[in-house]
Amino acid sequence: MAMDRSVFRSIPLFAAMSDTQLDLMTAQASGRRIPQGEAVFEQGGPAKAFYLLLHGRLKVTQVTRDGQQIIVRVVHPGDLFGFTRALGRHDYPGTATAAVDSLVAAWPTESWDDFVEENPHLAMNAIRTIGQRLDEAHTRIREMSTEEVERRVAHAVLRLIDQAGKRDATGMRIDFPISRRDIAEMTGTTLHTVSRILSAWESRGMVEGGRQTLVVCDAAALKRLAENV
Repeated sequence: MAMDRSVFRSIPLFAAMSDTQLDLMTAQASGRRIPQGEAVFEQGGPAKAFYLLLHGRLKVTQVTRDGQQIIVRVVHPGDLFGFTRALGRHDYPGTATAAVDSLVAAWPTESWDDFVEENPHLAMNAIRTIGQRLDEAHTRIREMSTEEVERRVAHAVLRLIDQAGKRDATGMRIDFPISRRDIAEMTGTTLHTVSRILSAWESRGMVEGGRQTLVVCDAAALKRLAENV
């Protein structure tokens, strides 16, 4: 799928670029539609391209050495991902799967060096993105090392509504399909434990849930629980 400069112009990542710079990037970009449940790339696969999410949501998972699958992050529209060249890697460290039907722009991995040399703004955004992901990883490690499970789950749900929450009649709805198993994989716990916690929260009117939905009805109560107030 061919891409047009106007697709990128409204994305903050490219806001400081001139039309000429954007045209150079657009010329090497290709668009790809990713149906829900399909992987953009898989863990351990050769890093042939890096990507920008234009529409939809992606879940990035890793399988640990002992075979446990964890969700390491959620990719939101406007996020760069898969830029392994900036990390000095030649393979993808995780699997990026579409949580909903999604659209991505892709560039050959070998284009990365030229892009960041010609566009310092892009390089700074990449550094900022890496820093944010590292900070979030440290936060999650600290939570798993020091906090009881219920507080970890509360922090994970609060991050989700901060990043992907949309207000509806009952509260803040996470605007992509999210299962209890997903939350278990985000927090390093079991499906049974997450189901027990969410059921308790539902009985207290803090959340409402379905098979693939979650609405936070009382964010203030959830924050108090997360902070152990």
